[in-house]
Amino acid sequence: MFILGGNTGSLPNTSLSLPNNSPHHHRLSSIPRSRPLLPVLASQAPDSNPEPEPAAAGAKLVPLVISVAVGLAVRFLVPRPAEVSLQAWQLLSIFLSTIAGLVLGPLPVGAWAFLGLTAAVATHTLPFAAAFSAFTNEVIWLIVISFFFARGFVKTGLGDRFATYFVKWLGSSTLGLSYGLTISEACIAPAMPSTTARAGGVFLPIIKSLSLSAESKPNHPSSRKLGSYLVMTQFQAAGSSSALFLTAAAQNLLCLKLAEELGVLITNPWVSWFKAASLPAIVSLLATPYLLYKIFPPETKDTPNAPALAAEKLKRMGPVTKNEWVMVVTMILAVSLWVFGHAIGVSSVVAAMLGLSILLLLGVLDWDDCLNEKSAWDTLAWFAVLVGMAAQLTNLGIVSWMSSCVAKLLQSFSLRLPAAFCVLEACYFLIHYLFASQTGHVGALYSAFLAMHVAAGLPRALSAFALAFNTNLFGALTHYSSGQAAVYFGAGYLELPDVFRVGFVTALVNTLIWGVVASIWWKFLGLY
Repeated sequence: MFILGGNTGSLPNTSLSLPNNSPHHHRLSSIPRSRPLLPVLASQAPDSNPEPEPAAAGAKLVPLVISVAVGLAVRFLVPRPAEVSLQAWQLLSIFLSTIAGLVLGPLPVGAWAFLGLTAAVATHTLPFAAAFSAFTNEVIWLIVISFFFARGFVKTGLGDRFATYFVKWLGSSTLGLSYGLTISEACIAPAMPSTTARAGGVFLPIIKSLSLSAESKPNHPSSRKLGSYLVMTQFQAAGSSSALFLTAAAQNLLCLKLAEELGVLITNPWVSWFKAASLPAIVSLLATPYLLYKIFPPETKDTPNAPALAAEKLKRMGPVTKNEWVMVVTMILAVSLWVFGHAIGVSSVVAAMLGLSILLLLGVLDWDDCLNEKSAWDTLAWFAVLVGMAAQLTNLGIVSWMSSCVAKLLQSFSLRLPAAFCVLEACYFLIHYLFASQTGHVGALYSAFLAMHVAAGLPRALSAFALAFNTNLFGALTHYSSGQAAVYFGAGYLELPDVFRVGFVTALVNTLIWGVVASIWWKFLGLY
């Protein structure tokens, strides 16, 4: 994974060679890189430079052994508590083995999750219908459709156009340029629910183009002139943009679904989420560019040419196309239904389905676009497995048993509620150093930690929101902590020590901002 991320930075930026609104621009990622054809006569000559044998396929042996051993140890070596049934204990062992595999990576995430599902069915731990029940989950399908919306933003060039306007308006200085990019991401986030798509499809190409025009090159000492600062700022600020809106990231929707399964119901979720996140997220969002300007400063302070370059790019892009207008109207409709649909009986997933149907009917997207969005189908597979297992663990009493054990432990330390809240939130946050996916972290630990909060007597809605907001904020801790982390680190503008250092410092500052601002704001909202 780390090798792949590093290599991406050395690849030429093919997106610069085609205008973003070109009908072929979105297909670049799906064209396989073929080897050059060898001359026919070469087959008659001895092969003096034989090709290396392909890397061994299949599972990585050491991670495979460790992941399976975790499950076997829990099942056969750890004593089963008397209050836990054999079926529940067996499912827990399979679930922990699945989580260990998600962390260690013996196989791709989707493949390993499928093996975990197969083990649950083959051992008669779960019946087939129960094992596959989460594949009809509304929230998971809402997440899948959100990937298609993100593809529409990239394909039409609408996201690129929107961000370029902010560069034109605010880009005369490096700090202003950073604020322009940060604010533009926050504005499109609710209608483009994929941080990875926003990073790779919209903002990184713009940052690369601006940096190269300022002679700031990737994997080069000149990277610190402009590119490193812009990439790092966009990377660190993305968590606040994602935390601001329920539909700004896939993991947000999953968090509230898991909370609902534990009996924590949020009425009018889109509005409730925005009200809770708005003030601390906006403060954090506005503080991040200035913070990094001080602790990770660019060598170039002024960018007088950036607005002119943005204006020239907008001129080349031409007037807003029909497909862009359709995308705008469709997203306004979808977001409006996400906000007000609760009052008229339209669920979030139905709103998303209506939006996707419009895009398909009017030709903004075609079915091949949906089929080629592999990340959406991969997410459907492994999300459904994790959500299904988590739901069954709850039904079988494992989650309540674990939460009661933790509650007793916290009580033994005589921790007051604020201290218990801080300890649980800090543990949930710092454990992410072991995860390479925000959604994987949610699927593995969100339900358990929320149950611990509830068992400790903490306010239920506040606990659900706090864990969900933290899920967004820890996405910039490391170069592997999220999808956008891999995209930005792979650009070649960031050094690994800087990512860890700045990620940790920014996390501390965000903790301070959310701890102070959110505590006052949530008290005002009546969350506790």
